[in-house]
Amino acid sequence: MTGPHNRRAVLAALAAVAVASAASAVTSTGPASAAPTPSRRPTVPSKAPDTAVDNHFWTTYTDWRSGSAAGTRALAGRRPGLVIAVPAGTADYTDPHTGTTAGWEYATWTSPAHRSAVPATEVIASWNADTPAGTWIQIELLGSYSDGTDTPWYVMGRWAAGDQDIRRTSVDDQSDGKSSIWTDTFSVDDAASGLRLTHYRLRLTLHRKPGTRLTPTVWRVGAMASDVPDRFTVPASTPGEGRGHELAVPRYSQNVHAGQYPEYDNGGEAWCSPTSSQMIIEYWGRKPTAEQLAWVKPGLPDPQVCHAARYTFDHQYEGCGNWPFNAAYAATYRDMSSTVTRLGSLTDVETLVRAGIPVITSQSFLKEELTGAGYGTSGHLMTVIGFTEDGDVIANDPASKDDDAVRRVYARTEWEQIWLRTKRYDASGNVRSGTGGVCYLYWPTAPTAAQHRVLRSLGLV
Repeated sequence: MTGPHNRRAVLAALAAVAVASAASAVTSTGPASAAPTPSRRPTVPSKAPDTAVDNHFWTTYTDWRSGSAAGTRALAGRRPGLVIAVPAGTADYTDPHTGTTAGWEYATWTSPAHRSAVPATEVIASWNADTPAGTWIQIELLGSYSDGTDTPWYVMGRWAAGDQDIRRTSVDDQSDGKSSIWTDTFSVDDAASGLRLTHYRLRLTLHRKPGTRLTPTVWRVGAMASDVPDRFTVPASTPGEGRGHELAVPRYSQNVHAGQYPEYDNGGEAWCSPTSSQMIIEYWGRKPTAEQLAWVKPGLPDPQVCHAARYTFDHQYEGCGNWPFNAAYAATYRDMSSTVTRLGSLTDVETLVRAGIPVITSQSFLKEELTGAGYGTSGHLMTVIGFTEDGDVIANDPASKDDDAVRRVYARTEWEQIWLRTKRYDASGNVRSGTGGVCYLYWPTAPTAAQHRVLRSLGLV
């Protein structure tokens, strides 16, 4: 479970404006940064019958040669990417989490405007990149509204794979009075008004230590735009071809790490997201090296879960549940791709699982709403690894007492309800929000033909 900092755990109608941004903007000759605003508001969905999603990503050599570049260049080859060629300038950055100010050379790339097939109430960006020591990246979004006006440049993340140069961070207190950034999610403030985001651009700023030839490499950047439906209940899907299929995914419990490394979201009892991420990374045959795990105290079980918590931790959100940061962490492993998206039903999950791709899902529920879970949560990540012959969900649930207890079977209709709904009642009868089908997907850069077909059908490759 994601612990006390869950960004979607408060009553939508009473979401309060957060105060004082802890994050300092890039200054001097650097690119403009967004103005501040609140960060942990729950989804306030719009009225619509079904979840509508537009996925769009820039990944190819042609993609990287499009848009507008200032100091970057496109790399061709087996895995095309974007790197620093000749820096466009130098800027100071004061890390709000260390207080350290340092100068950085930077170069930028701005995507062409993408017209979303779905006029959207929410947008979540995600990226895959390599940031060697001495480098980091910033991801920003500029949107156009259906009323003809534009958003400011919103910071969607300041990210590095490591934590030796900057502390990876979301940026609080960003708003223009029409939309806000809530940790990792762009959200229209009043969806009922009919206002929607129709177009957006993404801007990448690549940073490196001055006087070096270092460079980040970005292989993939894009976003999931969606018009989030307003619903307490969802229609049940009919079990399909995924029935009776189960993937051999490693099982890790977050609870065996209770009290460990409390500097990362109060310890393992809050590590559902990185624990789920690590299970899937290892399903694909990747894991940290012994050298990478050398910092973990000897004798702790599953030290790779501690590693995942550290390297997904968002120092502003004060948690390991930042969705794009988890996806970006997965893509730091050899030849891995990842994204954050929404799916429309368990039928989509069945199709992915049958092709060999497990799905990490985000949901919230009362104890009595998910039979056999034994707990309730304001936000939790699990991994769907298969389906029974009756179509019920087989999940690796990290909120288990130990690794052996992680595999669970949950009733299909209950699971689908708590995952896809966008409104729910808490134990006090107050209206809270749900994620509306949010999930993480991780897959190899060279998927099988069947996997590629499924991913392509969802607009992900």
